[in-house]
Amino acid sequence: MEDCAALLVARGRPCLNLKEAAETFRDLIDSSALFGNENAVELEVGCGNGGFIAELARRNPNVNYLAVEVCTNVVLTAMERIAREGIENVRFLNVPAEILPCYVPKGSVRKIYLNFSTPLPGSTHARQRLTSSRFLNIYRDLLTEGGEIAQKTDSEPFFDFSLEQYALSGYHVREMTRDLHNSAYAEGNIITEYEANFLKQGKPIFMAVAVKD
Repeated sequence: MEDCAALLVARGRPCLNLKEAAETFRDLIDSSALFGNENAVELEVGCGNGGFIAELARRNPNVNYLAVEVCTNVVLTAMERIAREGIENVRFLNVPAEILPCYVPKGSVRKIYLNFSTPLPGSTHARQRLTSSRFLNIYRDLLTEGGEIAQKTDSEPFFDFSLEQYALSGYHVREMTRDLHNSAYAEGNIITEYEANFLKQGKPIFMAVAVKD
């Protein structure tokens, strides 16, 4: 557990007004001190049990990764995996995405990964979706110039919503497919556990890479 504790950058405190917290509280990460190098930083929002970020970090040892997960029990599982496998270029934030500006400096993240975020169907939940303009504006501040958002989902309505939001929020979609595993983008794709289950069900996987203009 000591090894896991060293991987945890921050644990968010419950707050009735997350917007106010993000505007006033700051404990910004110094990535060079945290990782011990000047490598580029990439971030996954909703890392789950850590399967995707573990494989990504193994493939790219010269990139630093921040893995964000709001559920404490889930992030502990991911941390145990990273510690057990001896992966050194991953750290964790146990916080909701709304308060990422409290910890992540502006213009410090090269790429953000959104893998199978909850679609939250229904118009009343639109603002809570991780590709709503509300969140895209947060990501915009965190991304470097020309920074990217890489998204995968099994939900076509959520995907269509996301494409609309990218356009409205000042991103341009550089890559896009409605059937990832039967496209040129399949090569090099890291298959998550959710993704493997959807593939067994015969569902197409939707993928987009949106670039900050």
